[in-house]
Amino acid sequence: MCVDILLFILIFFVVSIALISLTFKDEIKSTRNRDPAATNILEILLTYAGLHAIILHRIAHFLNRLRLPFFPRWLSQFNRWFTGIEIHPAAQIGKGLFIDHGMGVVIGETTVVGDNVTLYQGVTLGGTGKEQGKRHPNIGNNVVIGAGAKILGNITIGDNSYVGANAVVIKDVPENSTVVGVPGRITKQAGEKIETELDHIHVLDPLMQTIEQLQKRLDSLEKRK
Repeated sequence: MCVDILLFILIFFVVSIALISLTFKDEIKSTRNRDPAATNILEILLTYAGLHAIILHRIAHFLNRLRLPFFPRWLSQFNRWFTGIEIHPAAQIGKGLFIDHGMGVVIGETTVVGDNVTLYQGVTLGGTGKEQGKRHPNIGNNVVIGAGAKILGNITIGDNSYVGANAVVIKDVPENSTVVGVPGRITKQAGEKIETELDHIHVLDPLMQTIEQLQKRLDSLEKRK
């Protein structure tokens, strides 16, 4: 009897892992590609809170679309307790989302997230007040949002953009841009796509670039005296 129960549990476990692997193959692939610490699929499935949060959100979102009362929101709160990541069940999440060290990530009700987006810990995709209707951001495809960044209001972050750590963004950001600072300031990276493997310590800061240019100008004027 005990052997039969153990065999049933083992089969159920294997089938569950296989189904989840197929259903969330894009998210698993994103994790393997963007996190050098991810060594194998089983480790990702069992230990990555970001993936767990996405799985639970997909269920809550499906139930929310069925207009079930209470349970979708309860599931999202359980998700927050279990993973440290809060995603409103009405939020629309594209494929291939990677949430790295996701503790403290918040994604609001009317947020729309595109494909292959990367979120680091402490990111907030939130509103700016008590307004009704569309009040949370739209995040394009292949966007990277650094740790602690806050993107607030019904704004759009264009495809292939990078939002630096701790930036506060309250205005639209065009495609292929880098945004840093408080409030967020936009700088182009030569109009090219921002890679998800970007080295975060070498992000261009437009304010610092301006200050450096002014300093060079002052030094040049001093030498002419």
